Amino acid sequence: MTLLALCQTVLPLGHGQTPSDTVTLDYESRLMRRKRIEADGGTAFMLDLAEVTNLLPGQALQLDDGRVIAIAAAEEPVIVIRGDNLLRLAWHIGNRHTPCQVAGDHLVIRRDPVLEAMLTQLGASLTPKMLSFHPEGGAYGHGRTMGHAH
Repeated sequence: MTLLALCQTVLPLGHGQTPSDTVTLDYESRLMRRKRIEADGGTAFMLDLAEVTNLLPGQALQLDDGRVIAIAAAEEPVIVIRGDNLLRLAWHIGNRHTPCQVAGDHLVIRRDPVLEAMLTQLGASLTPKMLSFHPEGGAYGHGRTMGHAH
């Protein structure tokens, strides 16, 4: 039985570091604490972080044997949203607690037929694409919100 390398550290991917491999993860998969991972090039390791962590592109995983694994965002099915009243469209998306990536002239959400129908009724122009998804973090801290109580 071969022991897997262990990763308990997430760090910024800095200049001069040469990653030995890359792990490409979609939005949902970038939120984790403990999991066996096989990187794109075949490097297998055990991720065991102190708490649930939102892994971001531009960060790296430091293995206990010194290797560094870069984190990359996978492309996934999204909808690019444009419209004359982008603020109104953003409000409706936020009212449904839907993760949303905000850019100057458009919004991006993951594919959702119900939201797509609603946005179309509100006059939005929708373009399906395959892109990496980087939604805004929560209002009460960095990264994702981990639920809330009303």
